[in-house]
Amino acid sequence: MIDMTPTSSTPKAKRPRPQVMKLTEAAATRIVELTKRADSEIVGLRVGVKNGGCAGQSYTVEYAHEVRPTDEVVEDKGVKILVDPKAVLFLLGTEMDYKADRMQAQFIFNNPNQIGACGCGESVQLKPADVEG
Repeated sequence: MIDMTPTSSTPKAKRPRPQVMKLTEAAATRIVELTKRADSEIVGLRVGVKNGGCAGQSYTVEYAHEVRPTDEVVEDKGVKILVDPKAVLFLLGTEMDYKADRMQAQFIFNNPNQIGACGCGESVQLKPADVEG
């Protein structure tokens, strides 16, 4: 017979949930500029990861017109980033930056989960974040 009486053990304290991503000042400034320039009303930028490229994956950044129920909402430095739920484990701990020079302007992802990249820099190899420890 199984004893179903409750035990008096203390429940474990929940660990605070880390923010998926953070932004540099340059990235936040650029997102504000893009938001103001958008043709239609947007709520922020949606960031994700898609399969493709010679290293296997690439980052995606697009206008977000609505917050989806499954989006991970990141608010940092006054701007809103919506992280695709399929990308959360790949982006956990990432810092999103923005760099512009005479040749190009782009968002840069300083990602601790990136384990490789192709020579041209268009695609990356990512591993899921270690959330156990």
